[in-house]
Amino acid sequence: MIEAAAGRLEGHARVTPLLNSPFLDEIAGRRVWVKAESLQVTGSFKFRGGWSAVSAMEGPGGVLAYSSGNHAQGIAAAAQAHGREAVIVMPADAPAIKVANTRAYGAEVVHYDRANESREEIGARLAEERGLTLIRPYDEPLVIAGQGTTGLEIARQTAEVGVDGGDVIVCCGGGGLTSGIALALEEAAPSFRVRTAEPERFDDVARSLSAGVIQRNETLSGSICDAIVTPQPGELTFPIMHRLCGPGMTVTDEEALRAMALAFMRLKIVVEPGGAVALAAALFHGGDIEGEDVVVVVSGGNVDPGVFADAISTYGDAA
Repeated sequence: MIEAAAGRLEGHARVTPLLNSPFLDEIAGRRVWVKAESLQVTGSFKFRGGWSAVSAMEGPGGVLAYSSGNHAQGIAAAAQAHGREAVIVMPADAPAIKVANTRAYGAEVVHYDRANESREEIGARLAEERGLTLIRPYDEPLVIAGQGTTGLEIARQTAEVGVDGGDVIVCCGGGGLTSGIALALEEAAPSFRVRTAEPERFDDVARSLSAGVIQRNETLSGSICDAIVTPQPGELTFPIMHRLCGPGMTVTDEEALRAMALAFMRLKIVVEPGGAVALAAALFHGGDIEGEDVVVVVSGGNVDPGVFADAISTYGDAA
């Protein structure tokens, strides 16, 4: 399915670069290779899964998704390109730029209260009422397959620079990207070990991997890393991660902001907080990583301008 998704994505998704900076290597104490999915179409890896799912649809009809912003944009852009209606259920506190971008791709946005309402219930109801096909953000095989194409690229690109193994750290919410990359690398480059990265207090995946059973977050608000704050790992993604992934890692919001500043100053890329946690883990938690090389997936760059400006003004001088 991942190989098939790669075929459908060819000519539509970008093959994002694998970047390196000696300044980041010095901080991390090893070579750091950054897979810059912030440069993907719509500004995040989510375009891969969105296009994979929408391009495989048969017959007429629109699509529905629930998302804090990146899956929303990926689905909206794919639906627009395929001439399909898109309705997106988004939290009321989603960053304004993500809401605006989703609407710019022609999608209808329906807001909900993240703390008191279930996006899953709202999405299922709207899909039934309006005859829409629900495309879940991570617990959907076609979406996982699309995200897995990132792993195929990592396998090729690391081989080109002579890296034959090590940890691959992935920003993780529900686990679609992580499980897709893990499945791809299991086949294409099995010497790599995939690790998850999450913000502190929203480390449901790390706790689930440790416990061997799915754990939930107590709250769904209170982190700047909105893109990867989810209730719990997916029912489809968790068994894959439990089988293939190493121990999860967590970072503070401050470390995510520092990583954003370093990515801008040293790699010249714009990263959102949730997309920076894997880089933060590599830079500031090196004692938990094995090997001379580490690959990190910078998963998105759709950051609110004010948050980005604060990150640069606060931590830019130290970069």
